[in-house]
Amino acid sequence: MAEGGQDSSQDKSEEPTGKRIEKSREEGQVPRSKELNTTVILMVGSGGLLMYGGQVGNSIKNIMRTSFSLPREVLYDTNQMGLYLMNAAIEVATVLLPFLFVLFLASIAGSIVLGGWLLSAKAMAPKFSRMNPLKGLKRMFALKALVELLKAVAKVSVVLFFAVLILNSRTEELLGLGQESVVRAMAHSVQILGWSFFYLSCTMIVIAMADVPFQIYDHHKNLKMTKQEVKDEYKDTEGKPEVKGRIRQLQREVAQRRMMADVPDADVVITNPTHYAVALRYNPEVDAAPVLLAKGNDQTALKIREIAKANDVEIVSAPPLARSVYHHSEIGHEIPSGLYMAVAQILAYIFQLKQFRRRVTPRPEMPDFPIPDELRSDQ
Repeated sequence: MAEGGQDSSQDKSEEPTGKRIEKSREEGQVPRSKELNTTVILMVGSGGLLMYGGQVGNSIKNIMRTSFSLPREVLYDTNQMGLYLMNAAIEVATVLLPFLFVLFLASIAGSIVLGGWLLSAKAMAPKFSRMNPLKGLKRMFALKALVELLKAVAKVSVVLFFAVLILNSRTEELLGLGQESVVRAMAHSVQILGWSFFYLSCTMIVIAMADVPFQIYDHHKNLKMTKQEVKDEYKDTEGKPEVKGRIRQLQREVAQRRMMADVPDADVVITNPTHYAVALRYNPEVDAAPVLLAKGNDQTALKIREIAKANDVEIVSAPPLARSVYHHSEIGHEIPSGLYMAVAQILAYIFQLKQFRRRVTPRPEMPDFPIPDELRSDQ
């Protein structure tokens, strides 16, 4: 018992099942990388600034020029000032909204690149356990918190290292700004900052390349299961043995009741005479061959005979034929073709018996039913 408890609580050595993975997704537990998301946003943002920054800057410059060169009469008219302010805000929004929309799409793309699209109500539901200060302290000093701290230090170190390299490569350009005119120096400095920001954003790729495999590994590790968990899930999925046994018993009872309800429609019941009983029907308008309506042994065979007697169904004792039909035929299906001749003789014998009871013909003799060797059964 101690080993089983240890196994169930500590040794998560089994791969996660499909049900476990699906359940984790329903709860919002998928691998996510904040570093990958940050990298995508920074690269798209810096690239967008390089491509459209000049156009955005000129538009904002024109807006500012217009706003700071208002006529004198407008300055003393509060209504006119409000209109100018509203127009300026609309122009700024018109210029910036496309860029902000691209950043919004980049933030979504960065989130779903790893783990895919997921909208989970359970993940969005408030968890009051997170408000527990003791659990908060426990998370602060957990191994995962230490890993996050090391990642933050490594991230700062990498970014700082590449920032120094980028600044060193731009030293001559930065010193040369002092020899340029003010307007040209401002434009040149913006260009230097834009490209430097883009190169610095590209350094985040290194951090993302290290973080993504770790997040996938950590997520897979958290989903691993103990052997006891696998067994419990299998029981929940397949059902407990006692429940499955009860279901099978109920299914057999239902099938047996349905089978017994068909016995009154039989043309003949062939018996062993006590161990087996099979009920056959042959309707030339419906059946291409004789059909087995019911079969059983011991108590079931006795019940079939009782129902047959109560409904005036002929009962014929033919042990070899009863055993052959019982072992080689399924309920609701036609009998094997090798037994056609024997069953035909049974039906003919029953017809002759009915004629005899009407005193039309003499009493018939029981025929020797031909049964192929491959269909014989001695059990």
